[in-house]
Amino acid sequence: MKIKNILKGLVFATAVSATALSASATFAGTPDNVLVVANRIDDIVSLDPQELFEFAGSDYANNVYDTLVVFDPNDLSKGYQPGLAESWTISDDGKTFTFKMAKGRKFHSGNAVTAHDAAFSLQRAVGMKKTPSFILTQFGFNADNLNATIKATDDDTLVVTTDEKYAPSFVLNCFTAVISSIVDSKVVKSHEVDGDWGNVWLQTNSAGSGAYSLVNWKPNQSYKLKVNGDYWQKKPAMKSVIVRHIAESATQRLLLEKGDIDVARNLTPTDVEGISGNSDIAVDNDLRGRIMYISMNQKDPILSKPKVREALRYLIDYEGMTNSFLKGQYVVHQAFLPLTYMGELKDKPFSLNLAKAKKLLAEAGHADGFDAEIIVRNAQERIQIAQSIQNTFKQAGINISLTQGTGKQILGKYRARDFQIYVGAWGPDYPDPHTNADTFASNPNNTDEAKLTGKLAWRNAWDISDMTARTKAAVQETDNAKRAAMYIDIQKEHQMTSPFVEMFQKNEQTGRRANVKGFVTGSAVTQVFYWTVTK
Repeated sequence: MKIKNILKGLVFATAVSATALSASATFAGTPDNVLVVANRIDDIVSLDPQELFEFAGSDYANNVYDTLVVFDPNDLSKGYQPGLAESWTISDDGKTFTFKMAKGRKFHSGNAVTAHDAAFSLQRAVGMKKTPSFILTQFGFNADNLNATIKATDDDTLVVTTDEKYAPSFVLNCFTAVISSIVDSKVVKSHEVDGDWGNVWLQTNSAGSGAYSLVNWKPNQSYKLKVNGDYWQKKPAMKSVIVRHIAESATQRLLLEKGDIDVARNLTPTDVEGISGNSDIAVDNDLRGRIMYISMNQKDPILSKPKVREALRYLIDYEGMTNSFLKGQYVVHQAFLPLTYMGELKDKPFSLNLAKAKKLLAEAGHADGFDAEIIVRNAQERIQIAQSIQNTFKQAGINISLTQGTGKQILGKYRARDFQIYVGAWGPDYPDPHTNADTFASNPNNTDEAKLTGKLAWRNAWDISDMTARTKAAVQETDNAKRAAMYIDIQKEHQMTSPFVEMFQKNEQTGRRANVKGFVTGSAVTQVFYWTVTK
């Protein structure tokens, strides 16, 4: 097995663990009003809600910022609910959304939340052109028209006009996404430098109205939040939240058993089983929207061959992985929409079939296999998945080298199209099927210059004009039954022809001290909530 590590600072993770273990020998139990969470947070590259686009960063933003439209953590099935906007109306042509801002809401600074802040935030999301900006620019907003299409007519009224008519639920669902977070425009503007929309400052500071505000962030180590005692939804019981980067499951388990953390979010099946008899600890299960997949860069002359792509689908031991090191934490799922979403596809046409894979490789002119590199983030289950794939690919003559790195490093290579095969995960940005369809099945401009980094089809250089058009048609269909059928058809074709191999859907197992209640991880529609927690 050849493993190349592009992260020189891996020793840091060990140092963190050693520190944690040492600390656990001295301190036992966390304060009643402090929540301490162990999680992998090395994927956070920025704390700016209009820039961050990673799992751990989204959890952070969900608690520090509010959006016009929100979710009720006590009943996520209700879908979007009034947030900073108390109500909205939609024009007869379906293009203009008029939001009325709720009264009495304030930012952490004490400034009132107004429609002007909302307009600035959405304009900022479009104008900065960061990775998640596509969530809003898909409505026709751009740097040239943002002042006309997103505007506050007074302190209480925000008017947003889309370029075409879309399903209203789709538009409103997008306003629940992290990129739609409302920032304190007065504070952010005061830190603007050279027209950067205050981005450099907000990468390491906060300016929200959420349940918590930022105290400090130490990259690859931790972040700490303090309570907003005047939070409009509820007065949080936890006065502080500390999220620590603890990469190893064994260390998370030990800290949880000692009482030095309240919640462990990355326990392996082995460690979950190990704590199952401990009455001081509980384990929660939540079917999340996260899809684990591999993808193949279509710039590669071998991986771009249809029969090679098909062969690789039969060289993955889906059942073997879910019955061993992924047991209880992932279910086999082979479509890009998560289960529970409109248009879900339950078909699972692929299984490990070495003979079929070898036949396809021979037909593609690679009977003797080939060499390739897999890039993968330093996360235990992802490395195990990559190693399993490395093993089964080898049986067909495909020699795989593994390159590991931090989330930031591996995502950097992926977004730059600088890879051959990628092992990763994707979670929905809002609870509508278009969130994943637009990502996996749409690529309106395949040139390097387009830099459509928010679209996985673009990252993999997959040129699909017809499927892109069908994806757009699906999001404009207002009949839900017809719309669902359109997504099913797209996924069936995607399963067979794309450079993606969707493998699993996440069942999140969260370990927590039994006295911790109300830790909501967000299911398939949103991110974790800290402000609902009590002890």
